[in-house]
Amino acid sequence: MSDEHKAALAEGRSQARAIKSYLKVIASRKPGRPVNKESLESRLAKITQKLEDADNPLDEIDLIQSRLDIERALVDLEDAKDIADLEAGFVEHAAAYSDRKGISYTAWREYGVPAKVLRAAGIRETRRR
Repeated sequence: MSDEHKAALAEGRSQARAIKSYLKVIASRKPGRPVNKESLESRLAKITQKLEDADNPLDEIDLIQSRLDIERALVDLEDAKDIADLEAGFVEHAAAYSDRKGISYTAWREYGVPAKVLRAAGIRETRRR
């Protein structure tokens, strides 16, 4: 395998990683107000207080599960990369990846990639006939 071929493979893997990371973030977004660390910590404090005061075992198990869910969300929030960095990686690689794989503007939009991000990446809207 030539060095040129190895470099092309490495570039393809780099493009795929950047795009996949950004698409995962897009897919995980939920409608409504964004969840932030402060709101999760506030909910955790309220649940912890309710748990201390709970006298019904069924309520207690529900509160324990809620606490575990919030703690997991906090870990996920801390582990998540900054969306701006992921978006920048997508913008850098998306046009070349789209050309190489034959992915259209419409496909990206249907997945949920914002139009402004596609414009920044140099992927223009195509009209289908």
